Amino acid sequence: PSGILLGMDRLEEILSAVQSGELDVAGARERLRAWPVLDLGHTRLDTHRELRCGHPEVVYGAGKTPAQLVDIARAVLEHHDRLLVTRVTPEAGQRLAEEVPGCVHDALSRTVTVEPDELGLEGLVAVVSAGTSDAPVAAEASVTARLHGARVHELHDVGVAGLHRLLEHTEILQEARALVVVAGMEGALPSVVGGLVDRPVIAVPTSVGYGASFGGVSALLGMLNSCASGVSVVNIDNGFGAGCVAAMINRPVAQRAHRSGETRDGHRPQTETPHA
Repeated sequence: PSGILLGMDRLEEILSAVQSGELDVAGARERLRAWPVLDLGHTRLDTHRELRCGHPEVVYGAGKTPAQLVDIARAVLEHHDRLLVTRVTPEAGQRLAEEVPGCVHDALSRTVTVEPDELGLEGLVAVVSAGTSDAPVAAEASVTARLHGARVHELHDVGVAGLHRLLEHTEILQEARALVVVAGMEGALPSVVGGLVDRPVIAVPTSVGYGASFGGVSALLGMLNSCASGVSVVNIDNGFGAGCVAAMINRPVAQRAHRSGETRDGHRPQTETPHA
């Protein structure tokens, strides 16, 4: 494709400049941050998003045909070892699973993924959902956080109508480095969780509820008006956005923990006291 040829020409120019001494390594890296864009005709794929943002481009499946998604998935996997396609239809999910090696379609989260052999999961993101009806959005958040390198622990059906179901998991809530809290109806659960932890809470309103919930607007407004500190809110049903933010919060903490010798569960390993 023409996009690849254009990209190779630019790469050759940059490498030649480094070889001649006109450009240092740091300058070359900076130029490569915007290179290349792969033109598939129907889609312009940003193949260097991982270099700039730390993760490959994620494909939003809604509105794209199965054939387009197959083209895009193959192109992504030519440049990266992982793939995440969100909001796929059952037809598109089946087509991807059949035609692109390694693709796994998850009907609940409406995602298609390809995972590398070693994801290197770090830290801990808790994904907490109020009810079973919120499960698709919560699942999307979980898949997203995991594909972005976070170890994920899910808590299902712990809404405020039975508060004891949440409180029995207080320990895991307080261990998490970031929490995604998914709820519809009146959207009260993030405020409750925010009052139990000292870590960021990303609230996700869902379009679950009876008429006066207005398709999730009531939950959205309730979460925006939360009296708990440390609660931020994404858009209605946006499990992907919440999972991405949680993983980004988790990532630098996990990296610092790794450098300081902290284990993946957040504790430092025991070491012998050196002899005098």
